[in-house]
Amino acid sequence: MSIDPHMIAVIALFALLALIGLGIPIAFALLTVGTVGLLAINGAIYAEAQLLLNLMDQGTNFSLIAIPLYLLMGQLVYRTRLAEDLYDCVYRWIGRLPGGLAVASVLAAAGFGAVSGGSATAVATLGPMCMPEMRKFDYDGGLSAASIACAGTLGILIPPSIFMIAYGIWTETSIGALFMAGIIPGLFLCAAFSLLIVVMCWFRPSLGPVGERFTLAEKLSSLIKLLPVILIFLLIVGGIYGGIFDPTEAAAIGVMGVGLIALVMGRLTFPTIRIALRGAAHTSMMIFLILLGGHVISRFLVLTDITTSLVDWIVSLGLGPYGLLVVFTLMYIVLGMMLDIWAMLILTIPFVFPVVVATGIDPVWFGVYIIIMCELAAITPPIGLNVYIMARVAPEVQVFSIFKAVVPFFFVALACLAIFAVFPGIVTWLPSHAFAR
Repeated sequence: MSIDPHMIAVIALFALLALIGLGIPIAFALLTVGTVGLLAINGAIYAEAQLLLNLMDQGTNFSLIAIPLYLLMGQLVYRTRLAEDLYDCVYRWIGRLPGGLAVASVLAAAGFGAVSGGSATAVATLGPMCMPEMRKFDYDGGLSAASIACAGTLGILIPPSIFMIAYGIWTETSIGALFMAGIIPGLFLCAAFSLLIVVMCWFRPSLGPVGERFTLAEKLSSLIKLLPVILIFLLIVGGIYGGIFDPTEAAAIGVMGVGLIALVMGRLTFPTIRIALRGAAHTSMMIFLILLGGHVISRFLVLTDITTSLVDWIVSLGLGPYGLLVVFTLMYIVLGMMLDIWAMLILTIPFVFPVVVATGIDPVWFGVYIIIMCELAAITPPIGLNVYIMARVAPEVQVFSIFKAVVPFFFVALACLAIFAVFPGIVTWLPSHAFAR
């Protein structure tokens, strides 16, 4: 007796969730379920062929080279203390604002995201730098940790972004266009988070007292510390925008740029390079395995025809783009409470993206949307990876206090997302101009 392919797909998805819930690494869970599913559908020979074809396809994908290069660039920025310079400069200029030190952490996270491409990395880097200063001026522990945890999420929206590269590869969307699309929303969210902190601390000064006073000469002298990050960001984004090189080539240029700047500053040593290479290689291998597993399980789901059936059913409901976005937003909020970012992306994109295309939603705009939903997942209880990183950095602050302080940032991000939906040009204007030539 043969089993209906749709039923096989449903069983496989429940098995995948069970494996992830048991703590099996997401890459191995995807590969296991995808391979077993292919075996059940078309037998051992077909499953083996698909694994080999996916290995060959991913191994020859030029775009994937960007992932280890951007990770290496972020490692070098961290190991050569360029991130510390960035925070020090921002802190000197705005530390006297209400909640100025927390605002400085948001701006520094945005700057670090512009040269790293990760969220957890930004939190782990900035947390040990920012928390001592905020403790020194008696900042509220929950607000201090929450501002860094939420600011770290900007790292996956402001280019270069590892998650945008993954989304672009999975959906065959232009990675360069995605990078351009993330700039204005990233700056928009950065400004919104900063304004939220200032308003909260204006009405409740005890949350974030003003920081240390610096002379104008000290402020001006610190501006030179901004130059490395600004130069690298302009080199990458300007090169892509101007059509001088593609995102993968930009990654190589970025690594060279950071290396040369660190070398000139006397901060590039062989131990630093070795540690940076090891860190980038470790994370890259994890991401490559996840991507391979994602392709295998996507192929399995295509064979079951469940994605086509689901798309036809959702389109038949006639919800329209805004109705679909409301449904997707609620779905991603719930999934963010149960899954990490990679699992959430891989499980949903095979189902959600065909619906997006069928209803006429811009794939580039949707890429920014889904990245923002991933940002929210990084601060949503009980998973909230960024929150737990901050809890380790600041053990004196209870996890519950951080999650409580995250709530205003969560709703501000949702409000920004609603603005992007009503005015999609905020997202699509820059890529449409960059790639219209």
